[in-house]
Amino acid sequence: MTKKYEPLTESYYYILLCLYKGPNHGYGIMQDAMKFSDNRVKIGSGTMYTAVSKMIKKGWIRDSITVDDSDDRRRTYEITKEGTDILYGEIKRLKELLNSAKLIEDKI
Repeated sequence: MTKKYEPLTESYYYILLCLYKGPNHGYGIMQDAMKFSDNRVKIGSGTMYTAVSKMIKKGWIRDSITVDDSDDRRRTYEITKEGTDILYGEIKRLKELLNSAKLIEDKI
């Protein structure tokens, strides 16, 4: 049976997309989302940490505490297999939307 994917919010999409390239901390995810969207999408810290908390509960991402060279502790997030599947499903859905839009592209 094929899984049905619900559309993701832009914040969820960009967070998963950012984590797909590798583990990152919250501020890094917010910065990468701006880069990936050409500064169109700015995820605020409240939105970011609410979304991350919900995605951890869904099993789409996991978190861990890392310690850097200056002995600072930082919470790092990484995408799970389930999160990757969700991201792939969303990318497929977005491609289908784009292909449909191309049918009337010459009229726009």
